[in-house]
Amino acid sequence: MPTLTVPGAELHYESAGHASAPALLLIPAGIATLRMWDEQIDALAEDHFVVRYDPRGFGGTHHDESVPFANHADAIAVLDHLGVAEATVIGASRGGRITLDTALAFPDRVRGVVTVGSEPGGFPDLPLTDEEQRRFDEIEAIDPAVDAALLMRLEAAVWAVGPLRSEAELDPGFVRRAYELNAPNAAHATDDGTMLPLEPPANERLGDIRLPALVTVGEYDVSPVLAAYDHLLEHLPNATGARFADTAHLPSVERSEEFTRVLLDWLGEHEL
Repeated sequence: MPTLTVPGAELHYESAGHASAPALLLIPAGIATLRMWDEQIDALAEDHFVVRYDPRGFGGTHHDESVPFANHADAIAVLDHLGVAEATVIGASRGGRITLDTALAFPDRVRGVVTVGSEPGGFPDLPLTDEEQRRFDEIEAIDPAVDAALLMRLEAAVWAVGPLRSEAELDPGFVRRAYELNAPNAAHATDDGTMLPLEPPANERLGDIRLPALVTVGEYDVSPVLAAYDHLLEHLPNATGARFADTAHLPSVERSEEFTRVLLDWLGEHEL
């Protein structure tokens, strides 16, 4: 398991493809690890150098909670370690937030951005539906020090299944995989630490990201994320949208072939 030592952390990363090919940096959702991209790797690595990593507090990465850090700086540290001068950055959920922050903080290192069910940093808190509020209240009531595994399971249920769907109506293989993707994060459930946000936040500077952008979302994602999808399409100057039917927060997992096809078509269109 390759790791990169940065101040205060050992970042778990993986790479595939030829180092001389155009680079892609993949950042997972907060209910997953870098394993969420398994279904895309082979297809992407045919013509790209594909790098993925676990941010601090997730998967196989370990960090010292006493050391402040910036997620966008960690993303660039991974690229530096592998000798990648520039990359298209692809992030799901909180990984998409890191993607946008990285494009703003290091504009000379990013060629394009892809977000999957993401809200930009500084996006306002929007009202939840009654069912969404009930589900999130249930999660908030769990002490991660007491039952981290249950916390991971409920998080995966509300996000990956979605508040408007039931597990019984979904592919059992997908439901099982959604729980498996978040389970390793139980080891980090009580992790704290000081994350240094981008200032000013990305939401105030979306117009500065003039790179090609692919903004995606699942039809059954939670309502604030659906609102953020429309917001990003409106405010990113060079954005293309893709809304995936019959999916929630993990369209790249639940509809992997369709997602991969859309992503590859967009990468080809923009010569990335």
